Amino acid sequence: MARRKRILLTNDDGYRAEGITALYAELSREHDVYVVAPDREQSASSHSLTLNRPLRLDRLERRRWTTDGTPTDCVMLGLHVVFKGKYPDMIVSGINHGGNMGDDVTYSGTVAAAIEGAILKIPSIAVSLVDYKPGMSLASAARFVRRLVARYDEFELDPSVFLNVNLPPNPPRGYRRYVFTCQGVRRYKDIVVHKTDPRGRSYY
Repeated sequence: MARRKRILLTNDDGYRAEGITALYAELSREHDVYVVAPDREQSASSHSLTLNRPLRLDRLERRRWTTDGTPTDCVMLGLHVVFKGKYPDMIVSGINHGGNMGDDVTYSGTVAAAIEGAILKIPSIAVSLVDYKPGMSLASAARFVRRLVARYDEFELDPSVFLNVNLPPNPPRGYRRYVFTCQGVRRYKDIVVHKTDPRGRSYY
């Protein structure tokens, strides 16, 4: 049986998001899970830190906190305030509401939280659900992550390497296997919308 781990759980969709709620419930069955997550959506916040204003950290429950900072702020506050410098066994970020593939990783707050863990040599996993729709069940994806965490030590990864996991939405027979692959390239169709405010000034 896999050993019980102390896990720091975060995301970029906010502490109320369905993905982190499902993951907290599932991982807590076998591990000691501590949540530090943003108080609002922080998608595309990348690896940013808050430097020019005070951060607030509010305790919701015994092992759940929220902050008005970014996902990377969440990791920093989790490690230095919640864990008081005694690093957890693992950081898990997600489940993100939408995929993080290819060049998405440079923008993603979900992935940035795992990158921060890797920089600090803490085993870290970022998890995203491709083609997520509001109200979609994330229970099966959360169960997959629990099984992945249980087997993580078997991979013998250097802790400076993090896993970026992208799951298809709810396959009929559940998630039965996985494939290690390399990062691809994603093409974006950028749109900038130009409007004019009531004073006649442009905004975008």
